Amino acid sequence: MSLSLDDIFNKKNVTEVEEKLAMVATDLQRIRIVERFLLSQLKDIQTDKLIVEAVKLIDQSNGTIRIKELNERLFISQSPFEKRFRKIVGTTPKKFASIVRFNAVLNNLNNAKSLTEICYENNFFDQAHFIKDFKQFTGDTPENFKHFL
Repeated sequence: MSLSLDDIFNKKNVTEVEEKLAMVATDLQRIRIVERFLLSQLKDIQTDKLIVEAVKLIDQSNGTIRIKELNERLFISQSPFEKRFRKIVGTTPKKFASIVRFNAVLNNLNNAKSLTEICYENNFFDQAHFIKDFKQFTGDTPENFKHFL
């Protein structure tokens, strides 16, 4: 089974986003356009304060907080937390944290920092893990990707 964006969102809105994406030059600008669109679609979703707090903690840590630590700080066991999180956010807490961490990496790539600094500032175990995670999101190495920015 496959779905297109038109099956999920209003076709007019999807067309507008596609046009905006075609007009920008960088991946970072494209990411921001998609983020704004997705956030605009979140209206009318019932607020779960525990999940809002979890998202806030993940964001404040730039995605480096451990899920076990989240569970402890929010006084909830892993299984019910993951179910609630997935229902509201649409993905697991671990995947969401990974996305937030990658976003922090992208923001750091625009600065004059070395890839080694970026790797360790974002709590990657080593450069091999950093490169592996980076490739999962972009299909390219950080070094090659940096040349496109």
